[in-house]
Amino acid sequence: MKAEGKVFKYGNNVDTDVIIPARYLNIADKKELALHCMEDIDKEFSAKVSNGDIIVGGENFGCGSSREHAPIVIKESGISCVIAKSFARIFYRNSINIGLAILECPTAVDGISNDDIVFVNFDNGEILNKTTGETFISKPFPPFIQEIIKAKGLIPYLKKDTQRK
Repeated sequence: MKAEGKVFKYGNNVDTDVIIPARYLNIADKKELALHCMEDIDKEFSAKVSNGDIIVGGENFGCGSSREHAPIVIKESGISCVIAKSFARIFYRNSINIGLAILECPTAVDGISNDDIVFVNFDNGEILNKTTGETFISKPFPPFIQEIIKAKGLIPYLKKDTQRK
């Protein structure tokens, strides 16, 4: 599994209220909800993001409430991967559950800038900053988590798994 895209870089402690402000949580349509992704920290995010782009964040990305809406709107906005120094644990698990690829790699965060083009190989954990030529190594997901992400989430993975039996 691989991803490549332009980077949207943010700082430490990007919380779920910034990722998707609570005032929009009454919107049921995921695509419409995604139009408000990151708007309190980056007003132009939804207009600039393209399928495959990558978010890079600092420490404790996804902190705050445990709402699953946060990784859902990131994924629905077209983001293929989030790379951060660390993730809030509930955000980490919610991301896996909905099939959003995330990687912890502090050296990559330090070596990647906003608007850089980054290539990620999830099989071996390699992160290549194509803008600078620098390569970083993150610990890759175990194969079963890679399968959940490939299936686009835990529920589709389980449905697929039960159909094989």
